[in-house]
Amino acid sequence: MPKDSLELSDWLKLTSLPGVGAVLFQRILDVYGSPTQFIQAGAPAWQHFDLKPEALRSLEHHAAEEPATARALEWAEQEHHHILTCQDAHYPQQLLAAGHAPPILYVVGDPTILNWPMLAIIGTRNPSAGGKDTANQFAAQLARSGLVINSGLARGIDACAHSAALQAGGLTVAVTATGADIIYPREHQKLAQQIITEGAVITEMPLGTEVKPTLFPRRNRIIAGMSLGTLVIEAAARSGSLITARLASEQGREVFAIPGSIHNPLSKGCHKLIREGAKLVETADDILEELVGAGLNIPDSQPLPASNLKETPAQDPEHRRVLDALGYDPSSIDALVRRTGLTVATVSSILLIMELRGQVASLSGGMYARTRSEN
Repeated sequence: MPKDSLELSDWLKLTSLPGVGAVLFQRILDVYGSPTQFIQAGAPAWQHFDLKPEALRSLEHHAAEEPATARALEWAEQEHHHILTCQDAHYPQQLLAAGHAPPILYVVGDPTILNWPMLAIIGTRNPSAGGKDTANQFAAQLARSGLVINSGLARGIDACAHSAALQAGGLTVAVTATGADIIYPREHQKLAQQIITEGAVITEMPLGTEVKPTLFPRRNRIIAGMSLGTLVIEAAARSGSLITARLASEQGREVFAIPGSIHNPLSKGCHKLIREGAKLVETADDILEELVGAGLNIPDSQPLPASNLKETPAQDPEHRRVLDALGYDPSSIDALVRRTGLTVATVSSILLIMELRGQVASLSGGMYARTRSEN
């Protein structure tokens, strides 16, 4: 972090100037080394960087500390609150290497883990029961293997990934598109606090920044940039997760995708990624092997403890027939009756039991599908 609050104040001021983004900020650093040196250079130096008139006027009055800067400095004095500049030792180096890195990151939690090996897990905000199972199992095993799980604190797959990593005793980082003083969605307040205790919540957005759709791509760039690879679990054909995957690919990072049923709309995005070159994965070990093959030094993966897996009670022959008839594509009760030769009442009863066990999921339109493979 900069040496004192005055130096940090200059960083905050320069990043807040209209028209000064990551690219222009880096040009200034390349020439002057720090915002303080740039500001002290005066108006003749400022003219060389094509700053907007309102930015020049703000620099001319730099001695007066703006309320937003004072608020940020006060925020940074609180416990577990950090403002990292791109010159800070704790600033994520993977993100710097990706290019166009934000000059400043607001961090709540432990900034030291931001340079640990990370894997992003992302996907739809409305996953199927099977998608949730998959996200939980992959995140838990990968977290237990030593990877920090990185995601966006959104509903659905993001939340599953964060929660499963924590429940497995691992670490997780959430990147948000709001100010560090605002948690979105609001129902994830408790989850965010758990992440702060065992990881970090970070953002590039100034304090007080509310939710705006236009800010999510910037969040997604950070998620992709901090991670060695990005795993997509269930995504529609026009999902925002595909944008994050594209950013990861452009940054030279690995992209992994889990295939699904051709009848499931949430599989279309993953299938598109696979067609475009993403690596098809079926197990967490597929990802670990790929990352180790790329030179990453992580421990051998460990199997999930029995307590993390759902128990599957012994099945009678009729239950087995229904499960075999169900397969992995959505099926109606009528279709299952035809395939098994059982009565509607029997099939309905068995499906109810299997749904309670977590073996099948009830879908819209009276359809059913497996949630995970059975022995």
